[in-house]
Parts: sequence; C-alpha cells; structure tokens
Amino acid sequence: MKADRLLSILLLLQTRGQVPAAELAERLEVSVRTVYRDVEALSAAGVPVWAERGRHGGIRLLAGYRTDVTGLTSDEARALFVLAADGAHRALGLGGAIDSALRKVMAALPAPHRPAAERTSERVLVDPARWRAPDSREVDLGELQRAVFADRRLALRYRHSGSREQVEYTVDPYGLVSKAGVWYLVADVDGAPKLLRADRVQAARTLPEPVRRRAGQGLAEVWAGLREYVERRPVEVRARIRLRRRSLDMFLRIHQGLLLSPPPGPCGKAGEPGEWAELELGLASVRAARLLLTYGADVEVLEPEPVRAELAAAAREVLALYASHRG
Repeated sequence: MKADRLLSILLLLQTRGQVPAAELAERLEVSVRTVYRDVEALSAAGVPVWAERGRHGGIRLLAGYRTDVTGLTSDEARALFVLAADGAHRALGLGGAIDSALRKVMAALPAPHRPAAERTSERVLVDPARWRAPDSREVDLGELQRAVFADRRLALRYRHSGSREQVEYTVDPYGLVSKAGVWYLVADVDGAPKLLRADRVQAARTLPEPVRRRAGQGLAEVWAGLREYVERRPVEVRARIRLRRRSLDMFLRIHQGLLLSPPPGPCGKAGEPGEWAELELGLASVRAARLLLTYGADVEVLEPEPVRAELAAAAREVLALYASHRG
C-alpha cells in the first residue's frame, strides 16, 4: 500500500509541480503526518522532492523532473485496456491516440501483467448502442469540442425532435456527455441549463466571446440536474392499470420508469400466481396513455375515467381506419 501511495504522490507532483500537504492527505485518505513521512521516503530514494512550509507552501517536485512509471497493478492495467472498446474515443477524434497510448502502456507494463491486459482487451467488449436503436447520422463533434476546450460561446442552428424547423441558439457550453451511445452538449441557454443532442445540431460556430457559466456550476453538477429532470419529469396523470402477467416482463423492460410503486412479484395478493397484475403509472398527459395500446387486450385501465375514454377513442380510430379498407 505504501508503494502505491508513493507512486500516487509522484504522479500528482509530476502533473502539478506543487500540491498542499493537506490536499495530498485528503486524496490519499491518510494523515498529513503520513504524507510528510512519504515525502521523506521519496527524497531518500533520490526523488528531488521537498516540503515548503508556510501559507503558500506544499510538497514540491523539482521542475522538469520526470520518471517512467511502470508501477501499475494488474487490476489497474486491466482497467485501462477496457477503454479500448469504448467508441467515445473515435467520436472525439481520439481513436488513434487511445490505441497509441495503450501500446505505450503495454510496453511499460511489468512483464507479469501483460498477459492479463491483453486478455482483457480480447475478452471484454463495451458496445454502448442500445438494441434495435435506429441508425443516426455521423456526428461531427469537432466544433463543439473546440468551443468546450477553449471556453468559448457557441452559435448553433438546432432542430428539435419531431420538428422540421431549425432554431438558433447562442449557448454557454459546460461540456460533452455520451450516454447510451448518444452524444449530448450540456450548455446554458439564456442562463438556464439545456440538453442538446449533438446529432440534431445542424451547424455550429465558435464565438470569440468567453463562455458565461453560472458560478459554482460544472459539467458534473449541471448534467446531474438535467438527468434527474429527464428521468423524473412531473407526473400530470396517475393511472391504475391491470396487466396480464404474460406481458409483465416486457412492460417492465420498456416502461419501468413510469411506475409509481414497486413492480409486482410473480404471485398474486393471496400468494398464488394470478393472471393479472396491478400497477400504478405516472403519465405526462392523458394522451400519453396511448402507449398502452401496444399490449392490446393484455392491459386494462382501471382509473381514471379520462384515461379509459382516451384509449377507447384511440381504439375506435384504429377500428374505423381498417373498416374503411373493407370490400
């Protein structure tokens, strides 16, 4: 454990040059006294590191000092090689870079760890695309990346889902997020957080003005808020339904996010298998209940009455459509 800790301190100092002892202690989950003892150990091993006291002091490494690091553990090496299966690097234009980096890591690994790293890249595949997901057009993240890394505002021409019209936005980007194989730009529009799908950006131009982010907000915080909003949209309609158990597994795989109560077990209320299971759903609108038509007569809305009426009306529309083709 001490060897890992010494290596971690060395890596941090190579990156930043000087780090406060208290910060090192917090990162490594040890006491400040232990950090100073580790610094003494590094110095005794010939590493040009020392402690500077005072308000602006810290643990300092001689400028320009570098060492080849081959102290990765077997699990750390395997974890790195899982990255090779992630298509995010290719989308960011870093496909060649990750391959080159992993080759360098492989060359630097201790010989006993190399077989495990090679097997990981051969035995583990990460495919971020969902099953039967529609093909989307190739996403060019180049201009979005430039604005994000340069901390500049972006002028966008954007097409919202279900609309052929394009709208123009001037946005303040926080960063890019890949979720389930889909890239999103997380940005503020007029000071409010917004989630923009990269494949719906029709044109992008980096502006000379610096980005105007809200104080104390970073990518992780803004993304967490947007994700919670998407996953927990306000419920406008509460509906109680019964569903034939033969369709229960499929319903839960697709629509579990609509449940307002825990999913039912495999047995009925009396402990015996029953043909029907009751569920309570949260819907965005009465019309949204039409998704239940997918399950035909395997689902029945028990309440409220407006939802029952909506499904009955939808069924009549379908019946009238097919009745018009008779004869």
